[in-house]
Amino acid sequence: MRASERVGKASALIFAALMSVFGTVCTCGRIASAAGASRALTATAGLAMVENAASTDFDKAPKAKSEGSMPEPDDTYTFIDSDEDTELADLSHDSDEDHTGEDTYLVTESLFRESNMSYGGFYVKNATDLSLDLRGFLNAKLPFSYEETKEPQVLIVHTHATESYMDSDLGYYYESFYPRSTDDKRNIVRVGDAICESLEKEGVACVHCTEHHDDPSYLGAYDNSADSISEYMEKYPSIKIILDIHRDSITTEENEKIKPTFTYGGEKAAQIMIMCGNDNYGYYDFPDWEQNMSLAVKLQSTAENDYPGMTRPLYFGNFMYNMNMAPGSLLIEIGTDANTLPEAVRSGKMLGTVIAKVLKAG
Repeated sequence: MRASERVGKASALIFAALMSVFGTVCTCGRIASAAGASRALTATAGLAMVENAASTDFDKAPKAKSEGSMPEPDDTYTFIDSDEDTELADLSHDSDEDHTGEDTYLVTESLFRESNMSYGGFYVKNATDLSLDLRGFLNAKLPFSYEETKEPQVLIVHTHATESYMDSDLGYYYESFYPRSTDDKRNIVRVGDAICESLEKEGVACVHCTEHHDDPSYLGAYDNSADSISEYMEKYPSIKIILDIHRDSITTEENEKIKPTFTYGGEKAAQIMIMCGNDNYGYYDFPDWEQNMSLAVKLQSTAENDYPGMTRPLYFGNFMYNMNMAPGSLLIEIGTDANTLPEAVRSGKMLGTVIAKVLKAG
């Protein structure tokens, strides 16, 4: 994150020290600020929606639980064709024999929905003391407009490119599970590819930064990605929307992992969480956050209208994460480390169609 955002507070440092390594893979990379700590705490607080999910018997592989009612799909369109499904399935390599003697922990599926604000069928988690006019943000014109051009209008970047997913949908995971990979066929970069592929099919040119800003270290990852964003913006002044694509991680004190999932077209997909920051306390040089919020609300509304259940509540908080670099800058979490790669790729393709629709609508 930027230099002005790296000034940590004691509470954030204490919280980061207490969180488990595997339960905070994505969150810890952003916890250097008090705002980052607030986001992590809120994500964990969301577990209150999942009742009786923890298992006290980890000697045997437990079955996954499904919490909440999954919406019935209105469409049977499949977002991953048979060849691509086979390709993604071939990446799964774990077997029980590989983990003889290891403890296993529960994976619980959950459909995250309600929060402290809503409008027109979508939800927002307002973690600030600001009053939000969701209707106003939804109806506001974006500060840019779609162009009939072959030049890129969307930039996809990954501050934490090595964030990865589970190999298999087993309902449990092994204690050696480590959700990071430098293989771009397995990590969040593959999801970024899916977003760009979908955008291109909708006639919106996209450029994908696949740089590993968090390798070999998470330290300085946001500064590294900011440098990349600046370079792309200079090279392609046609860029209007900048999305930093991550995957989240939610783990309970009992090492249970939470998997945010919905169904569409008869298949599971990972719920996404759109994040938008602000400069309520004047910590950052971030005067145009309201333009980002307008884009965030439009994406949230469109996603829920077209793919019911796709979104977790939009997270609005006191943070920046490079969102001050240009109007139309957001951070989006695609599932958690408990989702599988095919589930995340399906969501990435849906997100691409949503982005294109919002951009073209203005």
